[in-house]
Order: sequence, then structure tokens, then C-alpha cells
Amino acid sequence: MDLFGNVPFVTETDAIGVGIPKQIKRAELFAYIESELKAIDADLIAPKANEYGRADKAAAWALLARIYLNAEVYAATPKYTEAITYCNKVIGAGYTLHPKYKELMLADNHLNTDEFILTINYDGTYTQNWGGTTMLTHAPCGVSGDSSGTNGTWNCARVTQQFFALFDTARDVRGQFWTSGQNQNMTELLDAPKDGFSTTKFRNKTRSGAVAPHLDPGKNWTDIDFPLFRLAEIYLIYAEAVLRGGTGGSNATALGYLDQLSARARPVAGTNAQLTLPYIINERGRELFWECFRRTDLIRFGQFTTSNYLWAWKGGVQNGTAVDSKYNIFPIPSTDLSANPNLKQNPGY
Repeated sequence: MDLFGNVPFVTETDAIGVGIPKQIKRAELFAYIESELKAIDADLIAPKANEYGRADKAAAWALLARIYLNAEVYAATPKYTEAITYCNKVIGAGYTLHPKYKELMLADNHLNTDEFILTINYDGTYTQNWGGTTMLTHAPCGVSGDSSGTNGTWNCARVTQQFFALFDTARDVRGQFWTSGQNQNMTELLDAPKDGFSTTKFRNKTRSGAVAPHLDPGKNWTDIDFPLFRLAEIYLIYAEAVLRGGTGGSNATALGYLDQLSARARPVAGTNAQLTLPYIINERGRELFWECFRRTDLIRFGQFTTSNYLWAWKGGVQNGTAVDSKYNIFPIPSTDLSANPNLKQNPGY
């Protein structure tokens, strides 16, 4: 729904091996996902009552809140009131912000059940793979193995100077950037691992700085669990939905949630939260970066393909440029189109 929009679609009512999948429109897919999440509510275990890493009611509520925030993109219908409703349900379940931001993405982050709602669990012994948090820990350019808790960097991931500029790194503890040996500006795009800072947000070490509990001898694979949903996102959804006109919330409560995030992020300098949409898109960048939100957020704010927000090498130009709006959604792969004549390519491709 988020990446391709109009996709092949089957359910358990479709006979196996009879015919080929039909194509569903993005708005219809949204309605289906929404209905399924609501339908299973009574069957799910109560919030915080399931075993770690398994979905409960709060996980479904968090997913509903997330898709409702993006409903105007997915289905051309705003559902900000519904987003607030499900944020309230998650918040009412008793989650709290973990007090130390830098402990969120460590090898013992399975202890962060105060904030984490649902995780993808990784274990250096039993779930070895080259993706997930293994990639997020190894990929940043320049980061030493001692710092990352691994056998070293793959030199393949950097952040642009525009994203780095979102942070007051002297005050905001979330600005976990690796700058040693790196140039701040990405003057080159290809084969230039020294151009652009990188990040140490994901580290395969424990809170005490010790090695990961299940560190493999080669230091390849990580113990860092990836949070699919955490309370900080719910606070940000609530605040944005209130600003966009949703009912069932209040400006005062929304600002209070932003203040909580700011106070954790800036424990020495104090809060400077603002209840404005420009603040929220930047705060989502600071709070949730490398957690797979940025593209979706920029599309919702009208900044992904437009000139409203430029970054280094956007559109293949060093200083950035606007691109065709068709890139707000991916093309359906040609292999799918050739295999299934029911599919029609997304507009513009």
C-alpha cells in the first residue's frame, strides 16, 4: 500500500491455482487492511500481556493510528480523528517513554518494554542474517568496530548535510553521528564513503558498554531488536493529527507529548517543543531516523518530490532539485506485469 499502491490481491476465499490475481486499487487496499485490523481486535491478547515480540491489541491499534495518519495519501480521505482515537487507546494501555534515548537501539533493548509496543527480534546466535539491524549497525560509513560492537563498517550508508542540520548536536542526544574522518557535505555521490556523516544510533553493545549477549565469534550479527511500533511515534501521530484538524484530542495534550519527547532528547537544555507542522516533520526526523519513516513522512508533507525540501543529490543534482511526482509511488516491476496481465502500471511509468 505504501510503496506500490495498486497491487495484486488475493484472500483465503480465492482458490489456489485457479486464475491469476486481480489488481486492487490503493484506496480499496487501505479499506481492507483497516477492516481486518478492526476485525481481529477481539481475538488479540490485551496490551503488554503477550510474550515479547508477538503482536497484541496495542500493536494493531498502533498500526491503525499510523495508516490513519496517512489515509489522505493512501485513500484520498483524511482520517485524523480516527488516528487520534487509536493513539488514545495505545497511550491508555500504560506505555511510557524509556528515560534514555541512547538505550533504545542497543543489544539489550529487549529491556525497553516500557516504550516498545512490537519488535522484530534479532539474536546474534539464532537469527543470523545480513539485513535488519545487522545492516543498520554495519552499514554507516567510517564507524569503527569498537564503537559499533561489530567487526567494522561496510562503508555504504551516509546522511546528507541537510538532515544533519536538523539537529542541535550540542543539546540533542539523538544526534548520534559519526564524524571522525568524514566530510559533512556530500560533494560526491558515488564511491565517496568519506563524504557525509554517518550514525551510531544502532550499536551492538549493552547499556553498560559490554559486548552483545549473543555475540558471534565473527562479530557479524547483531542482538539489536527493531521496534516496529514505539510510544514516541504514537505521541507524534497524536500531535500531527490534532494539528491537521482531527477531533478527540487537544492542543494542550499534544504539546505535552511533544514536550516529553523534547525533554528526553534535550535533558540538559530543556524542552523547546512547538506545536506546528514544520516542527513535527523535523522532530519526526530527529526522533525516528533510520526507523523506516522518512520517505512516507516527506510524501505526506508534500516534500518528497517537490522543491519544498531539497537535499544533496535529490534528483541527481548536487544541491538537490524537484522531481516528477510519479516518484511518490514505485513502479510495478516489469516481471510482475509480464506474469500477470491483470496488472496495470502505475501512472507515469
